[in-house]
Amino acid sequence: MSASVPLPYASLAIERVPKSHPRLLDSKDRLKSLSVERAEAYVRMVRVARELPQSDSGPQTTDFATLVCLHSKLISMCLVAAIEHDRTLARQAVELVIEKYIGRPIPYGHVPFGSDIALCAFAYDLCHDEWTPAERQRFFTYFGTVHDANRFEEPSVFHNGWYGYKNWGFGVACLATMHEWPRAAEIWQALDREYRERAAPALELAGDGGGFGEGFYVNYWLYQWLFFCECARLCAGTDYYALAPRFYRQRAVASMFETFPGLREHNSRRSLCIGDGRGRYYCPERDAELSARRILASYFKDDAGNRAVQEFCRRTPQAAATEFAYRDFLWNNPKARAGGLEQLPASYCSRGPGYVYARSSWSEDATHFFFKCGPRFTAHQHLDVGHFGIFKTEELAGEAGHYDDFGQDHACNFYTRSISHNTVLVHDPGEVVPSGMRGCVEINNDGGQHFAWVGEVHHNGDAFDVPNWYRNREIFDVGELKAYDERGTYLYMAGDCTKAYARSKLDLFTRQIVFMRPNTFIILDRVRSTNASFKKTWLLQAMKAPVRQGAQWVITHGSGRLFVQTLLPKEVNVRLCQNDERYSYGGKFYPPKLITGEEVECRMEVSPAIPATFDVFLHVLTTAESSQTSVPEARLVQHADSVEVHLPDAAITFCLSEMNGRVEMAGQTVGSLRPNL
Repeated sequence: MSASVPLPYASLAIERVPKSHPRLLDSKDRLKSLSVERAEAYVRMVRVARELPQSDSGPQTTDFATLVCLHSKLISMCLVAAIEHDRTLARQAVELVIEKYIGRPIPYGHVPFGSDIALCAFAYDLCHDEWTPAERQRFFTYFGTVHDANRFEEPSVFHNGWYGYKNWGFGVACLATMHEWPRAAEIWQALDREYRERAAPALELAGDGGGFGEGFYVNYWLYQWLFFCECARLCAGTDYYALAPRFYRQRAVASMFETFPGLREHNSRRSLCIGDGRGRYYCPERDAELSARRILASYFKDDAGNRAVQEFCRRTPQAAATEFAYRDFLWNNPKARAGGLEQLPASYCSRGPGYVYARSSWSEDATHFFFKCGPRFTAHQHLDVGHFGIFKTEELAGEAGHYDDFGQDHACNFYTRSISHNTVLVHDPGEVVPSGMRGCVEINNDGGQHFAWVGEVHHNGDAFDVPNWYRNREIFDVGELKAYDERGTYLYMAGDCTKAYARSKLDLFTRQIVFMRPNTFIILDRVRSTNASFKKTWLLQAMKAPVRQGAQWVITHGSGRLFVQTLLPKEVNVRLCQNDERYSYGGKFYPPKLITGEEVECRMEVSPAIPATFDVFLHVLTTAESSQTSVPEARLVQHADSVEVHLPDAAITFCLSEMNGRVEMAGQTVGSLRPNL
């Protein structure tokens, strides 16, 4: 193969595509060499190709998992057939894609038609000699018809559909059929142009630093899209990573920080919850995340952060599901340079979406923390500016609700709303809450954040593309990360959440957080409403019901524990919402239709006992093993314009009139708490 060039035009890429097959994953000789180099993974892949029934879903139990198993079996069959020149197996693969895809009604709409096309393309390329001329023509017709039927589907480049439902499959199929089907060049050029003009800028904006505004949903499409990018690089010398370096170069690092410490079910790693989707049970996305990290870390092999990712990936033995052996075969490079994980800072900031991730250390029993304060880009985001999450051996403070049915009562009135997150409510009884989500009928007032689903905004609050985001920046720019300062012994982060709320009820909401390693979080919120009668509520979504222990509350989940101390306001009302109450507010009940894994058992609400326009919430949260029965009580010292929090080993001072303060250790100031972003 010719060496990869950074930014070739589509026409040049077409000329680079070999006329021989296989070509998508480079030559047959390269695939054969991988079967020797990665022999253990290859043996497992052969077993999947030859022995795994199509209905075997491995660790998964859903119909979707059965579909995933079919996809994996087909790719495994095609790879083994090409490497071993097994014409019988190749013919079986061809007949299977004709039966399951080409011979069935044309898929269109919000369904993963791109994956269907991609599977046909892999079979076409890797088993090329076993297709009859008539079957090849059927595939061309099928590809063209699916493409034309879905030309205007999934147009938003901030949304998973553009990458995972649609264009990865179209791109792979173009490469597989280039020089043999005239329309392949036309479709490739259109895709290449749209990626350069619309998609890459969206990745740079919403994915600056490797996190992505869509949240957990990035795991539903990134692996497939990277699969296409690798095919384009190997087959056509086209480097699509170079067009969005702020996203791709840092994505594997951010993804590593998005995983909780410790191996979970089937030796997989669980990702934290951001927006729609859940990682609280084993699902195929966990293996997809692992493969995506491997692909990017291998590509950016000269980057120290990505070498640390390689070391992190090697702590996960292999893909959890049997059928994903082909992913280990293709993407787990045992020769990749790895190392430096322990020297990597134990926190990371992704500026684009406004994410901060932190750990107490790189051990598998570390405390994990996440903070979110950034703009809105797409439909799968929630009204959760200022949200945080805490994990210690188990999730302790998380998100409530379930992704059961987009646009229905539970999603519209609870799951996507501020009431189900760890943020602040300011309840104006007269506020009219807007709705733009498809399917919503009646919207209740939870007192939370306000999003105007209006103007040029695409469906369900999606920005559509970068020019549209800037045209409507006043709507989308709802949160701003103000500080990220990693000092080793402690981490300081802060955000301004004010614009996420209706201006008629709230003038100010800033959140400042100091993470004193290894296990203590000091959270100070300044909240000013436009009317003293508007009730303010500080929320904590507890995975298990808190138990009162003196002046503290204690949350115990498995072998992890969280101690909660409220220092301000001095006089508070605390309400624990459990059972049906956790899905209720304003006299209405919004239960989920489907339970998607372990759920928050209690919503803890802390409200000032005395109404005021300006309130300061000050909490100290401390993680521990469940065997630990107590933690030292924090001591509060108040001044006219500042407060001091005294811990056994440190003192933290917050200014109340501005976002400022300092951290002292051993009587010496070791850092300031000021905006630095």
